[in-house]
Amino acid sequence: MERYFTKEHEWISVNGTTATVGITSHAAEELGDITFVELPQVGKSVKRSETLAAIESVKAASDVYAPISGRVTSTNETLETMPEVVNESPEESGWICTLEVENPEELKGLMNAEEYKAFI
Repeated sequence: MERYFTKEHEWISVNGTTATVGITSHAAEELGDITFVELPQVGKSVKRSETLAAIESVKAASDVYAPISGRVTSTNETLETMPEVVNESPEESGWICTLEVENPEELKGLMNAEEYKAFI
């Protein structure tokens, strides 16, 4: 399963037509202690770069943008009561939602892990 990254510090892992989306470790560190995650509605369709979710921390509120276009198929409901999971494990347990991939070609515009490391 390949993982891609955006310049806005989201990550996306794609498995067939399903993509899992979250924020990177770098983003979680920059935000500080996360106090609230506004999850997207299941069934919502988003275009690439549209607001997908929102995260509030002790430092700031930040939008999470859709790395690719798709339809939300599930959300990480654990984050509703335990938003700190995003701080503890942003690139594993702290995932935000899954998307049904609309256009796999959009992945070509994202960075791989090495490119992202160089970017930050």
